[in-house]
Amino acid sequence: MSVFRVGKLNANLLDELVSSIKKKDPRVIVGPKVGEDAAVIDIGDKYLLSTTDPITFTSYKIGWYTVNVNANDIATMGGTPKWLLVSILLPENKTDSALVKEIFRDIENAADELGIDICGGHTEITKGLDRPIVSGHMLGEVDKDKLVTNSHARVGDEIILTKGIAIEGMALLAREREKELSGKYGKMFVERVQAFLHNPGISVVAEAHLANQAADIRAMHDPTEGGLATGLYELTKASNTGVVIYEDKIHLLDETRILCSEYKLDPLGVIASGALLIVVDPDDRDAVLSKLVQNDIACSVIGKMTDKEDGLKIIADGEERELPFFEVDEIARVI
Repeated sequence: MSVFRVGKLNANLLDELVSSIKKKDPRVIVGPKVGEDAAVIDIGDKYLLSTTDPITFTSYKIGWYTVNVNANDIATMGGTPKWLLVSILLPENKTDSALVKEIFRDIENAADELGIDICGGHTEITKGLDRPIVSGHMLGEVDKDKLVTNSHARVGDEIILTKGIAIEGMALLAREREKELSGKYGKMFVERVQAFLHNPGISVVAEAHLANQAADIRAMHDPTEGGLATGLYELTKASNTGVVIYEDKIHLLDETRILCSEYKLDPLGVIASGALLIVVDPDDRDAVLSKLVQNDIACSVIGKMTDKEDGLKIIADGEERELPFFEVDEIARVI
């Protein structure tokens, strides 16, 4: 029997497992589904949004990552992240008060930036860990008429990508390969890429809110592990559609181009938190683009939703081919 590699669980197996879960409470509007970023629960005047995500790729600023990654999932559903619970698992024989205080400080600072209340959680020293693992459980809320679910994407809808790729992946690479890259590209280059966490930044809360103000958004999704290609796969899975993407329309950050070439990585498969996929009716495209540009958020139309039977395609150098699928994030090959 084959075993799974590090990264997201096999998508087909996950789909099989979550599809068999039966809903018991009619107030659950959106339950577990591949491609949806949060659960949706009817609480009366508004919907409650709930999501959870652990940080496992890095221990650097792990508390800050925890807040932002979970907040992104709430924002892509059209909501405002409001309340956070955190579980902090710490390695035995490696944990001291300085480490714990640093994690707590990063969580508090990130939560303050986004106006999120920390409501509780759990801490423990855990046998078998070689580094901290932090998992967040974020709650948010959304007006019922502003809820965004990826199942609403339709054939012919256009896809907008914000900021570019691969922001988080490059920051991770610059952190984990700092000495090696500093020797080849210089300290200033490496420090600039490490700072991608904050500029352009991995939070998509602002752009998701702006887009949802500008028009009735069909779908939003933030590509994380597995990169842009996996984010598009998850989007089509939720909406039962296909997709066609134009390679020359995808904004590839210069640093991404350099480092992916250095380590022979496909940028389409590199963890891409910080970018946001926004699916809109063609009639609403210009309003959304204008709103984003007015707020200094880089964006471009990179493709459109197609029939499911057409599959996932990318057009490069005038030729159409299959969009690559990544069982494991490309970054895992080098860090």
